[in-house]
Amino acid sequence: MTITKDMSIGELLMLNEHIAPILMRAGMHCLGCPASTGESLEEACMVHGIDCDVLLSQINEIVAQD
Repeated sequence: MTITKDMSIGELLMLNEHIAPILMRAGMHCLGCPASTGESLEEACMVHGIDCDVLLSQINEIVAQD
């Protein structure tokens, strides 16, 4: 499965257990916040000042290994 920018944080967290640590390392420490789980990956990156393309690439690398 390929992860996309429009997928919600909540959806990503349910898809693969290795995604949460990647998001935490990137600076998204509010993964348990109800508001954050409804945001898309792209929205969350924008709020946190993170390059979404770089993070998306890192996530897809990990997901491809599983």
